[in-house]
Amino acid sequence: MNFAWPWCFLLFLPVAFAAWRMLRRARRGGVKFPAMQFIPAKSAGWRARAAALAPYIFLVALALLVTAAARPRTKYGRTSRSVDAIAIAMAVDVSGSMEVLDLTPREDWGRQWKTRLDVVKELFARFVEARPDDLISLVVFGGYASCRAPLTADHAALLNVLKGVQIPSIQYDSSGRAVDHEEQLTAIGDGIAVALARVKNAPVKSKVIILLSDGVQTIHDAVDPAEAAKAAAALGVKVYAIGVGTKSDHAPMWQTDAFGRKSITTINMSFDESQLKGIAQATGAKYFAVNDEQGLAAALEEIDQLEKTTVESISYERYTEHFAAFLVSGAILALAAITLQMAASRRIA
Repeated sequence: MNFAWPWCFLLFLPVAFAAWRMLRRARRGGVKFPAMQFIPAKSAGWRARAAALAPYIFLVALALLVTAAARPRTKYGRTSRSVDAIAIAMAVDVSGSMEVLDLTPREDWGRQWKTRLDVVKELFARFVEARPDDLISLVVFGGYASCRAPLTADHAALLNVLKGVQIPSIQYDSSGRAVDHEEQLTAIGDGIAVALARVKNAPVKSKVIILLSDGVQTIHDAVDPAEAAKAAAALGVKVYAIGVGTKSDHAPMWQTDAFGRKSITTINMSFDESQLKGIAQATGAKYFAVNDEQGLAAALEEIDQLEKTTVESISYERYTEHFAAFLVSGAILALAAITLQMAASRRIA
């Protein structure tokens, strides 16, 4: 156990002075009476005993309250260890086409629908859990890219952030026109650029980007994916691309009517792997398809062959606070001392 505010123990100085004054007065107090045999054996009643005991109880209460003010606590944990790690930036597509339900297994249709984003998040979680020592960052991109989590070894926090990743909803003005339709588009180049900014200065030798997307870039005033791939290759960063999606004339997708009711409709959905394959090849990496059960395992196996760097992994301190027990005990004893004093003197104040 240690104390968060040990300087609070300076309050013991006035408490000690008060105790000294009280004990000194008690030793000097008395009445000279030589004939002790004439004094009744039980001259002190309960009020006298209570009056004598109350100051001591109050002093103990003050000591407990001072201890509570110093915040006693037990260190819950802080660890520091050396691990062999690589830096990985996960770039996740959250464009509108990721709402398509075409990756839901046929046997689950009508019972448990899964969007493409749901599948990507499951892949991401499995990937993170399989790499406990690596530094991993999370970048999401639709019409624009943003970093949700910097490179971190705190994978529990990273997975918690991942749970909150959603496809941006479209907002409409009073005339029914979409005011933020761009957020539903796909800026793959921006996603790679932001992910590259996260890993390029990482203090490790091997740096990779895992790109999870369902197609090609659909926004024209963003970073060109080919140029982003060239920049990654120039910096020695490999971009592993994982494609999610299928080609179908009847791909299921949620639709919402004018009354806010949801139903399933089917749309014509294409899936172009060529751009994702080109990005991976330009950086010396590989492309994997999620409909291939071995795809993620193959990506993990290849990444395992990369050169790792020894880095220091630190878990931050956490504490269990104990001040409440001292505070409550001190308050109860102080109240008891005051009550005894009032009862002994037959006064309310």
